[in-house]
Order: sequence, then C-alpha cells, then structure tokens
Amino acid sequence: MAHILIVDDDDAFRESLAETLGDLGHDTTEARSGHDALTLLAGTARFDCMFLDFRMPDMSGIDVLERVRALPARQALPVVVLTAFATSENTIHAMRLGAFEHLTKPVGRAAIATLLTKIDASNGAASSAESSTSNESVADAETPRLLGNSEALRDAQKQIGRAAATDSTVLVTGETGTGKEVAARVLHDASGRRHAPFVAINCAAIPAELMESELFGHAKGAFTGAVAHRAGRIVEANGGTLFLDEIGDLPLPMQAKLLRVIQERTLTPVGSNANIAIDVRIVVATHRDLVAEVAARTFREDLFYRLNVIPIHLPPLRKRPEDILSLASHFLGAAAMLGGPARSLSSEAERRLLAHAWPGNVRELKNAMERVAALARGPLVTDDDLAFLSAPRELAREISSALLDLPLPQAIERLERDAIERALQQTAGNRAEAARRLGISRQSLYTKMAAYKIG
Repeated sequence: MAHILIVDDDDAFRESLAETLGDLGHDTTEARSGHDALTLLAGTARFDCMFLDFRMPDMSGIDVLERVRALPARQALPVVVLTAFATSENTIHAMRLGAFEHLTKPVGRAAIATLLTKIDASNGAASSAESSTSNESVADAETPRLLGNSEALRDAQKQIGRAAATDSTVLVTGETGTGKEVAARVLHDASGRRHAPFVAINCAAIPAELMESELFGHAKGAFTGAVAHRAGRIVEANGGTLFLDEIGDLPLPMQAKLLRVIQERTLTPVGSNANIAIDVRIVVATHRDLVAEVAARTFREDLFYRLNVIPIHLPPLRKRPEDILSLASHFLGAAAMLGGPARSLSSEAERRLLAHAWPGNVRELKNAMERVAALARGPLVTDDDLAFLSAPRELAREISSALLDLPLPQAIERLERDAIERALQQTAGNRAEAARRLGISRQSLYTKMAAYKIG
C-alpha cells in the first residue's frame, strides 16, 4: 500500500482519482494547488508517489516539479504529471526534470494500476511530467519540434527528455524524412548547452578527402590551397552540440579519428602538432542499420559502441497514422503564416492523406502540404488537389509491367537508372540528398551516374 499525493485544481478529477487509488488499495492526500502541495511536501509526511496536474491557476506542474526536485528529502519522489494537452515540449521538459511518466487525461484504472506497479518496481525512481504552458501553435512554427502525440512518437520524446539531462552521446535512428536533425536540435535546445552552438554536418555531403579538414580544421600551409589557419567544425561546436548526420557514410579512416576524439576529447588539426581540448556533446544520426554495417565491416564496432550510448529511434509516419492529419493541418497553417492563403482539408482530402503510404515520411508530408498550400484552387483542399500522391504508385505499376519483358540484367539497370533520375528530379539536382533518399553513399551515386551517363 502506497501513500499518494494528488495535486489538481479540478475537484471532480481529483476526487475521482483518489477513489480509484483507494479501490486499488492505496492511501491518498489531496491538494488543490501547487502551493498547497509544496506545503505538504515541506513537512514530514511520507509520500511514495505524487500525481501532479500540469495546468493549475497558481503555478504550473513544471514549476512544482522543479521546486520538489530542490527539496533534499523529496528529490527521489516519483512524480506523474497529468495533462489534458500533451505537447512534445511538455513531455521532453518533464523527462529532463526526472519525471517517471507523463499521462494524458483521462487516465483509465488499468493504466494507473500498471503505472503504480512500475513505480514500485523501480524502487522510488522519478516520474513523468510536462513543461510548456500552451498548445502548439503555428506562431512558433520556426521552432524545431517533433510534432505529434502518437504513443510511438511520445516514446522518442521521453527519451530525448531523459537524454537532455546528460552529456552522453546520442544515436538517432530512423528512415529518411522522419526528422532526425529536428530531434537533434530539440535535444540541444532542451539541454544545458542550449545557449552554445549547434553545428550540423552531413557526412554524406562532404567528399572523403575533405572530411578531416572539415571536422578538425587545418594549419596554414597544410596542403595546397590552405592559405590560412581554419578552425574545424568540431571546434566551432565547442561548448555546444556537434550533430553528425548520416554517420554511416563516414569513411573508415575518419571513423578511427572520430573515435579518438570521442575517447580523448582532443583533436589535432591537419598539418599541426598542437592538440586542442574540446568540450562538445556529440549526437549522430543514420537511416542505415549500423549493426549490419558492423557485421559487414563497413563500420567500426568500437565506434558503434561509443556512439550507441543513448539510442533514440524515430518511427516512420506509417507507424503513427494518428499524427498524419494534425501534422498536415500544422504544415498548412505554417504556410499561411508565411504569407500564403489560409487552407483547410476536406474530408475527402483527409481520407487521401490517411490512405497514402508516406515513404518519404514527415518530410514528404510537409512538401505535399506546401505544394497544395501554393496550388490548391480554393480555401478547401480537395481530393483532386492531392491527386499527385497517387503518381508514385501508378508509376511503380507501369515500371514493373515494362520490366517483365526485359532480361534480368537489363531490367535491373533500367530500374536503377530510373530510380536515380527520379531521386535527382525530386531533389532538384541535389546529389547529396538524392544519395540519402536512395540509401547509397554519395560516391556510389557519382559512380552510377557516370556509368549510366546521367547528368
């Protein structure tokens, strides 16, 4: 039997929760405000857990949680934050403060029973909470956020919140277009390094021969064209966060050098004998299966374990369909805030969006909404306005049918050539981005383009 403090200004909800907890065999104490709760917690009464409402008139649940964590006798108290308005910022901030769980109202009896079992098993671990004070709005559309309230995405948000309270290296995985760089920026903004630089590097976009100079910098005269000293991107990120996107494309020789930097926290610029001490949080991302890359000996095993300290996986959009319509509406609203016409989705358009497979994930959805925001024929987006979403499927059927009549080697060549041309067309000739979409290295793309005489 546990003694649980319930903090909520909603009398009906507070009393209902107390009754449920009582039925489960626990004692409860109720507080109608954050100040009342802090008065109780400043005393000597034993509390095994606290259920804390996020929105209260006197002070927010986050304010209460921050003060609870400052009380020496209550620092390990498991706190469960409850809210009717879950956002990514709330969840991430709450987990950064050491919350155990973050639940959205209403909360069922079975969920409460399961949660209390977890709290008991954790032997007094912290609980879950929230941070922001309002729903997500279009007005702050430029702020990096992981939008969505699906359970799959909430798990990633909670991991980001926990990771933000540390300086540990983070490995973000997920398909192309799921928002890995956004996740890295959200992590940086939620961390203690938020006021220091965030430096992002796409490992697939930099030629192998230039990578060392790009990362570590070089001394004057280190090589032809090095007419002045140049600080590398790692030094530029000093005190902040270094984000290495597409880490799976980093050449093996550079993998060894990056491993040394992570282990020793020093680097040596190209052409220099000076060791420079660095203080950076390293976050890396990839759409590749690094475990398979390690098995294939194309990625160093020792580096993988150095990077995979806190893994965060971003689910593909098809595995969180409940987020599709809210994301689509957000992107339409963001386009309107940038000067475009106000648009909304018809029921037919919503069905079309929900039926689409979204192979390009959130990036594809964002681009689709920007397209209809600019080209839709009226304020209500119709099914016809989204007809282009069927084009890839129809094209795939046409290609498949045509390939059946060709010998296998020719069919493979044609399919590969068509895929490369389509990726280059979709990315407006951006070869680095095309390589990412195709799941190959930039050098492999160049080789194939030369072989097929593309571009």
